[in-house]
Amino acid sequence: MNTLATQILMPGPVEPSGLQITHRELSAPAAGQAMVAVEATGISFAEQQMRRAKYYDQPPFPFVPGYDLVGTVTAIGANVDSALLGRRVAALTKVGGWASHIVLDAADLVPVPDGLDAAEAETFVVNGITAWQMLHRIAKVRSGATILVHGANGGVGSTLVQLARQAGIRVLGTASARHAEAVTALGAEAIDYRGDVVAQVRALAPGGVDAVFDHVGGRGIVDSFRLLAPHGTLVSYGSAATKDDPGNSRLPVLALVGRLIWWNLLPNKRNAHFFNIWAGKRNRARFRTEIAADLTAVFDLAAAGILRAQVAARIPLAEAARAMELAESGTVTGKVVLVP
Repeated sequence: MNTLATQILMPGPVEPSGLQITHRELSAPAAGQAMVAVEATGISFAEQQMRRAKYYDQPPFPFVPGYDLVGTVTAIGANVDSALLGRRVAALTKVGGWASHIVLDAADLVPVPDGLDAAEAETFVVNGITAWQMLHRIAKVRSGATILVHGANGGVGSTLVQLARQAGIRVLGTASARHAEAVTALGAEAIDYRGDVVAQVRALAPGGVDAVFDHVGGRGIVDSFRLLAPHGTLVSYGSAATKDDPGNSRLPVLALVGRLIWWNLLPNKRNAHFFNIWAGKRNRARFRTEIAADLTAVFDLAAAGILRAQVAARIPLAEAARAMELAESGTVTGKVVLVP
């Protein structure tokens, strides 16, 4: 039996008001697949770049955006465990999540703990996996260390701050002055990014920091690297500073990655990495195992009340344009969530 799904279409490089509400009939899940009734899907920086045609490897227009989601399994195909029916699950999708229903490979679904609100759980999917893997798999920061998190009030940043504090790590977090109180409440020492960030960090950590997590890129990446203590690690995971630059969207990212590679070749006793959540997808089985393990670890901390979800707003799917405008306004802490 087919299911009529409501979707938000990104027809081309458009302003938020150019997003379109569409409908599509979905066939029953094939073998190995499951249909999910979406309860929450988020607006991340990826979608903000995609609508500008600036996301590094986005699909050609038109397409349905939506990097991640949380929902309930309503139907399954052959060779899928029947216990999955009726379960609340999460999925990392990259695109397609801005919909009322979606058909996915059952192997990509991660159970959500009972009692965890759908919108709150949604804020921990791509943000939680990104933060966990950068902190524990890439930088491998240990208790007692000091780190710098740029954009500590954002989706990834606020999750990263909490994960680090839970692990006994001191956190310096940049944000605007209006978000300083929220960043402090998460357990970080707030730094005004509009001021002299280098001077502020040096005052708090004269010997440098053990890791920097930078989604901004641009010229500021040089300061991030210079703020590292010996044997420290820079993890770059975006280039927000160049999102509005004209020309080929891949060039700023390639230039950034090239610079990080060059720094690793120098005898400077510091490390630099570019984090891409999809980098391990070539080994599909390992990729799925790590995503499930890391997201489950984050969910367990959230269910235990150790991590607090930062839901900036819950907005109906049909009002995706308004939600996108809010997410891009720079006035919110956490993540804007679409609720079909």
